[in-house]
Amino acid sequence: MFEYDVCIVGTGRVGLPLALSFIESGSKVTGVDIDENLRNAVNNGTMPFHEPGYETLIASKQLVVHESPNEVVPKSAVLVITVGTPLHNHIETDLSQIQNVLEELGPHIREGQLIILRSTVAPGTTSYVKKWLERNTSFKVGENLLLSFCPERTAEGVAHKELRSLPQICGAEDTASRDAAGELFAKLAPEIMKTNFITAELVKLFNNISRYINFAVANQFALIADNFDANIYETRRLANHNYPRCNLAMPGFTGGTCLRKDFGMLNEWSPYPDMLLSAWKMNEFTPAMLVEQLMKRTKIHDSKVAVLGFTFKQDTDDIRDSLVPKLCRYIQRQLPLELRVSDHHLPDPIPEPSAPKPLKNWEIADALDGIDCVFVATNHKGYKDALLELGQKRPEAWIADIWNVGETDQIYYQAGRMAGAKTAA
Repeated sequence: MFEYDVCIVGTGRVGLPLALSFIESGSKVTGVDIDENLRNAVNNGTMPFHEPGYETLIASKQLVVHESPNEVVPKSAVLVITVGTPLHNHIETDLSQIQNVLEELGPHIREGQLIILRSTVAPGTTSYVKKWLERNTSFKVGENLLLSFCPERTAEGVAHKELRSLPQICGAEDTASRDAAGELFAKLAPEIMKTNFITAELVKLFNNISRYINFAVANQFALIADNFDANIYETRRLANHNYPRCNLAMPGFTGGTCLRKDFGMLNEWSPYPDMLLSAWKMNEFTPAMLVEQLMKRTKIHDSKVAVLGFTFKQDTDDIRDSLVPKLCRYIQRQLPLELRVSDHHLPDPIPEPSAPKPLKNWEIADALDGIDCVFVATNHKGYKDALLELGQKRPEAWIADIWNVGETDQIYYQAGRMAGAKTAA
């Protein structure tokens, strides 16, 4: 009846790994995406972004991504929607991308298809999709059309492993939809857990928001420790050591599209201040905190400042919802003599839309040459060696290292501590 087992609508960082994993499991898969550069990369057999484990599979060119849904959507048994679900500026869920996809797919939906919503969504979104489908098509969900919310729960950089190791939640309001979604994902996941729309939506949000709050507590404790002239890393290590009722996270920048916005999908339904909003404020304050606390030790004005790392996460090329641009703006407010940004996972110039002009991506050796201050903004591999070398050449330079990349167990220290550590080792 259908030519393709699955059509992935939106073959970005969520959809593309899923498509390739389904192909690896033996399914016939196609895709649709409006991004011409992404389509060209995939159709030419190359990954458009860093996600280990898929290089050989994509090089086989078994996946073809199309610009228009016209040809492939009517020929696909399952449609998996993985488009973005951002927030508007005023803590309000933005459904426009889902609405646009529904408008595009509507005329091509066929009887018997299973539609799966996989993006992180606000509570009630899947019910909205159900109502839209029943208003704008001749089908009824649960009878001649199936609908399920099956949240993506993988971490960027380990999708290939986690798609086959994490349980898959399948939320639907009817048995046929739940069973069909479960049968599809049983090709990948070791365990299928079935529930309704709202519970599946909340599972995804609760997973992300609980991590977000945990990181906010870690950042709050880092600020408190520094104000008391205490060592946050030693304090955390002692608090966690062989103690079953404590699991303090490491401080650090908490960004990315999976964490930075999701609190708002719940917060928009409450008019009161709460711990979700407080967590957001603390995590968003962290860049300013680093600048303020470093300025208690040295000056940034008329100094040469380097920022190492620009992506939101270690060893990825993803800058979406990274807090590093915010850090750079706070540094620039102090009018440094020069600001140099370096991230070996990104091209030159760095594609940062909020910057007044394209950001030069410095080679790390050049970025640290003659530098006065360094902010380690992302904990990419290789930065420790660069800091060791800086300690030999510029021992008086100050470093703000919230990730403890230098392993000095201090957030703020002079580079000479690194050279001393190397000599001692």
